[in-house]
Amino acid sequence: MIDVTLKLNKRERVLNALTGKDVDRPPVSNPTNVATVELMDYVNAPFPDACRDAELNARLALTGHTELGFDSIAPYFTIIQESSALGCEMQWEQKDNWPTVRMGNPIWKTSSDIKIPAGFLEHKDNVAITRSIHILREEVKNEVAILGKTMGPWTLAYHVFGVEPFLLMSIDDPAETRKILRKLKDITVLFGQAQIDAGADVLVLPDHATGDLVSGKYYDDFLLELHQELVDDLKVPLILHICGRTIDRMPSIAKSGMAAFHFDSKNLPVDAMEAVNNGINLVGNINNPETLYSKTTKEVREEVFRALDAGVQLIAPECAIPLKTKIENLLAIPDAVNEWVSNKFQS
Repeated sequence: MIDVTLKLNKRERVLNALTGKDVDRPPVSNPTNVATVELMDYVNAPFPDACRDAELNARLALTGHTELGFDSIAPYFTIIQESSALGCEMQWEQKDNWPTVRMGNPIWKTSSDIKIPAGFLEHKDNVAITRSIHILREEVKNEVAILGKTMGPWTLAYHVFGVEPFLLMSIDDPAETRKILRKLKDITVLFGQAQIDAGADVLVLPDHATGDLVSGKYYDDFLLELHQELVDDLKVPLILHICGRTIDRMPSIAKSGMAAFHFDSKNLPVDAMEAVNNGINLVGNINNPETLYSKTTKEVREEVFRALDAGVQLIAPECAIPLKTKIENLLAIPDAVNEWVSNKFQS
């Protein structure tokens, strides 16, 4: 519920929204990434260095709070830190491109190959995140929510086995697929806990069992139980993130026990709210490639209002934004939330 008489700071606002408590306004969050080339230049913290150096990482992540006015800070910009530490071949790119895992040469072929390397948490690309969280905690104290991020087992499987081989395995050998996912879950917990220990308030859990690639039944068959276990394993609010069409699996996602689901603009807010039926909070779902990247603040405002009118609890871009997104469109998100609250409760 919204109670405009409350006096909450940004961290309190996010945590209240995720745990079902009253808020003074819906939080503006960034479960994935809101860093842009413009912000990289402004604080001299460009990709790929800002993904691999804790000081630069923290400097860039902080702009989500200081320059954009969001209620949370998210220092893990990509989805590949753990995969780098596991030994995947990386393509780090330049500041206007996302770092990626090279998928042509998977590091593992069967569940028996899965081994967490010695020094996994001490790997440079994991330390960049945990150390950054520590720096940010010292900087913002308890005023702003810090969102860590740990890859779910399905996403990790794409990186270490390759997307096509893993998806074919899920058809040909479901038992082996389940064994793989259970082993990979240990990596999810290990890196997630390291971020909690460093000071993260919340963990985002990307696990890309999207409707663009697999049916809703896959979520029930392979992931629901593991996600329920992760809620017990990691003692902070968890935000599940899955891109693409997910309406058909949202009723099951609502049974995961996670604090929230970060959803894509391919799903209408009113349909998503109906699908989860109050079983989980929703975070989203302002369109990235069209609205934020190429449209005007007017269209951003309209999408924010549509999500709020549907009852979405936390407002955010749908996924990691294009790196050349216009700053004015990002600033329009908190502006629109404040305008909506003023129109609805203070007129």
